[in-house]
Amino acid sequence: MSESKSSCARLLIANRGEIAVRIVRAAHSLGIETVLAASAADCGSLAAQESDRTVVLGAAPARESYLNAPRIMHAALSTGCSALHPGYGFLSERPELPTLCAEHGITFVGPTAAAMRQVGDKLSARALARRAGVAMTNGTESVGSVDAALAHAAEIGYPVITKASAGGGGRGMVIARSSADLIESFEKASLAARQAFGDGTLYLERFVDRARHVEVQVMGDGAGGAVHFGERDCSIQRRYQKMIEEAPAAVLPQAVRTQLHRAAVDLLASIGYRNAGTVEFLYDEESGKFYFMEVNARLQVEHPVSEMTTGIDLVRLQLLLATGRGQLPAQEQIHPNGHAIEARILAEDPARDFMPCPGRITRWRSPVGEGVRVDSAVTDGTLIPPNYDSMIAKLIVYGRTRDEAIDRLAHAIARFGVEGIPTNLPLLKCIVEHPDFRDNRLDTRWMERVLLPAFRAK
Repeated sequence: MSESKSSCARLLIANRGEIAVRIVRAAHSLGIETVLAASAADCGSLAAQESDRTVVLGAAPARESYLNAPRIMHAALSTGCSALHPGYGFLSERPELPTLCAEHGITFVGPTAAAMRQVGDKLSARALARRAGVAMTNGTESVGSVDAALAHAAEIGYPVITKASAGGGGRGMVIARSSADLIESFEKASLAARQAFGDGTLYLERFVDRARHVEVQVMGDGAGGAVHFGERDCSIQRRYQKMIEEAPAAVLPQAVRTQLHRAAVDLLASIGYRNAGTVEFLYDEESGKFYFMEVNARLQVEHPVSEMTTGIDLVRLQLLLATGRGQLPAQEQIHPNGHAIEARILAEDPARDFMPCPGRITRWRSPVGEGVRVDSAVTDGTLIPPNYDSMIAKLIVYGRTRDEAIDRLAHAIARFGVEGIPTNLPLLKCIVEHPDFRDNRLDTRWMERVLLPAFRAK
């Protein structure tokens, strides 16, 4: 990968937590100064301590800070930043930030606003995938009423799943196995989408039982070139929220893996996509077929497992591409090998229906050892505020084989020490010890169908 003098001297980071720390460190490795745009709740965070400067966006609520695009842009302009990294979550997939950056001559570390609009709306993304010839489940355009939903479901065939066109995270997603289910759930799903995204538009898809959630990490150069960094299996989920991710997806036959990679690369290359993006699929292990699901126009939480298997720092590569200091590696230069697993450490109590548990961490001891990595912004005494997502760290392990990675994961979880607040570590221990996990007998409903009953029975 060739490098030349950077066009970016100072970078604004509009995010918090472990990803803000990652971006600060990657920027510093390239000689780029950093300015952290933080809420009042995060001014004493590890990211703030490591950044060259911190600017307060506003009060702790996200709408007054991390979701306020004009304040973020003012922070960039007032501190002389020439580039902006949105991290993930918050405004990272909304076109407001890249639009404002373009208007003010600031480099946005991510896709263009136009690309976000094309793939950010799920109906638009489905149309794009259809034109690119990517297989997908039977589905609809927007559905505006229960009666219309019932008519479409009768054509598609049950079970169906409702999805919000405007966003992700499980909001608006409800499985209906009968017309009675759909009648009961449709308005509730639309309301949930409207409250989460300001848009209650829903559409229907045929629901695939016992499917795997497999995604492909892609980077584009903005000029029609794109490469992949392998795929990830994200099937262990609770209410559509990922909990454990692996690379590679060991269940895939090699021929299917090759087809999956090509479909993802071709899809994003077809729109001249730039920087990091992830194309997500459902994989039906029984039929051997995969189906397009959606595109995430940003870096993903689970990107470290792709880093561990390829040896490429994806955050650093993002900055190199955006600032003109580097170019995409050739596909033949990317050689995924071994196996990596990521487990999300959450400040919540699985024994009390996963109730969020903000508070002060009085003791923090993260595991160390060969093939073990912990991404976090937590130290002894860190106060976890109640205003944001409950993830406080990511435990990532690497092994030559999946079995070796699982052994290291089990060992690391047993040596993780967190005091002061409850976490999901007991649940992660239960997952790793379950024979289905070792044997890779998993699907997107496995956790709720198999694991949680076993956990509650303990």
